[in-house]
Amino acid sequence: MNSAADRLAALDSLPAPELCALATDTLESLVAILNEETTLLRAGRAREAGGVSAEKTRLAQDYMGYARSVQRQAARLKAEAPAQLEDLFARHDKLATQMAENLRVIATARAITEDLLTDVAQAISARGRPTTYGANGALSGQPPQAASGVSINRAL
Repeated sequence: MNSAADRLAALDSLPAPELCALATDTLESLVAILNEETTLLRAGRAREAGGVSAEKTRLAQDYMGYARSVQRQAARLKAEAPAQLEDLFARHDKLATQMAENLRVIATARAITEDLLTDVAQAISARGRPTTYGANGALSGQPPQAASGVSINRAL
């Protein structure tokens, strides 16, 4: 069974062009899936966007492993594959930009979801309010209370 140290040693011992190519390919796949998720969220297709999260997580973990190996082997890579290393760094900047956009869209989707759930809870709470007026012209009865919970039937 391979230990983590064995896997790291094997990764670090890859030829420079091969290590750069693996990191670059994984990075490009990660950028593509981030773009897909961002596009789906912008289109309001959150359920489909959630379906790509497992692949996104796997690619991010793989890329982090390659990136750490590139950091450990930076001097060797710079000597043996300088052009590929520069290309990898340039693509890494593209990843950072895509991640920032993806996080912005995720934050917006989360805020919209929270607002929607708050509105639903308030609407449900409003049903329990008294609808009769007292002698002073104010609603009689107890003050309104927030709903204690919301249940969603996904079968519908």
